[in-house]
Amino acid sequence: MKIILKETITGLGSPGELVDVKSGYGRNFLLPQGKAIPANDENLKIYEAEKAKLMEAEEQKISAAKEIYEKLNEFSLEVKVAVSEEGVMYGSVGTKEISEGLEVQGFEVERQSIRLPDGALKEIGESKIDIELHAEVIASINISIKAE
Repeated sequence: MKIILKETITGLGSPGELVDVKSGYGRNFLLPQGKAIPANDENLKIYEAEKAKLMEAEEQKISAAKEIYEKLNEFSLEVKVAVSEEGVMYGSVGTKEISEGLEVQGFEVERQSIRLPDGALKEIGESKIDIELHAEVIASINISIKAE
C-alpha cells in the first residue's frame, strides 16, 4: 500500500514522503491516527504544493523537542515505592509512574515516548532510560527508585 506521510515516523520516513507499507499497518494504524493519507493522484498534487509547509512544521517540532532536550537530558528523577520488609518492591515502575513523576517536575512527556528497554523497572536502585522527544531527538534521564 502506498501512502503519503503527514509526520515523521521512526524507521519509515518524513512528512510528504511517498512510502510503501504493508496494507494492515497503513489501514489499521497510520491512516486512522492521521499520520498518513492514501497515495492517489489528487493527494500527491496537494502534498507537492504543501511540502514546504510540512517541512517547516517539522523543523518547528524538532526545535521544540531540542529545547525540551536541553532541560531534560541527564535529568534525575526520584521515584518512591512501597517495599516489603525484605526490601522487595511491590509492583514495578513503568511508563505511567515515570510520566507522572516528570509531570510533577514540570515536563510534559507522553507515556509512549518513554523507552524502557527491559520493560518496567522492578528493582530498587539507579537506572538510565531514554525518552524519544522526536524521531531525531532522544534524551536520557536517570531514574532513582527508593523505598518509601
